Amino acid sequence: MAITLAVVAVVAWRWWHNHPPYGPEALVIESSLRFVSYEEAQAALGEETHAPLASGRDQLVLGRVSWQAPPKPLDGGYFAIFLIDKRTKHKPGTFGVSAPGEEAVSVGTAGVENKIAQRYPWLEGAGYIKVGETGGRTNGNRLGVTDENASPLTFVARFPYPENPGRETIATAPVAMSDLLLSLVYMGPDGQVYWAQRLQG
Repeated sequence: MAITLAVVAVVAWRWWHNHPPYGPEALVIESSLRFVSYEEAQAALGEETHAPLASGRDQLVLGRVSWQAPPKPLDGGYFAIFLIDKRTKHKPGTFGVSAPGEEAVSVGTAGVENKIAQRYPWLEGAGYIKVGETGGRTNGNRLGVTDENASPLTFVARFPYPENPGRETIATAPVAMSDLLLSLVYMGPDGQVYWAQRLQG
């Protein structure tokens, strides 16, 4: 009897621990993507944020993601915004970002995000790229948002034209809008993958 109760308690705790406090519908998320020139990128980001430099055949993608204030604060969790080239599963390496509470937005990657693709196969590329049986390498960056009030968020991602095609570890030019996937993932404070919402692509 005691063992049964213990098993039930563990199952109940796991359900509670991994149960999201709210779904994506609570945020009423809106988003957009478009190609821009450097001048357009700088104008969209504002005077206090520098747009990534682009030259030659490099491309810049302007993205906007906005959401309503959620019913509960993030409390140690965060939103991860992914822009992925669906052909290569790579992410951009360089971003310019403008948002309220800009210090709450980071550019980078986290090992815990490797779990995202296990739950959402369409988000392959969110984590590391597998190398061999046990290895892995980074494939660009995502935006991490630790303040639920950092909306609307505007970003410019740079897709550089590669000097040595075939050796890229980040998303590169040329890229078409139909190649791009934009998504928002809600990660819990202990690395739980609460949910993922496809926004574009």
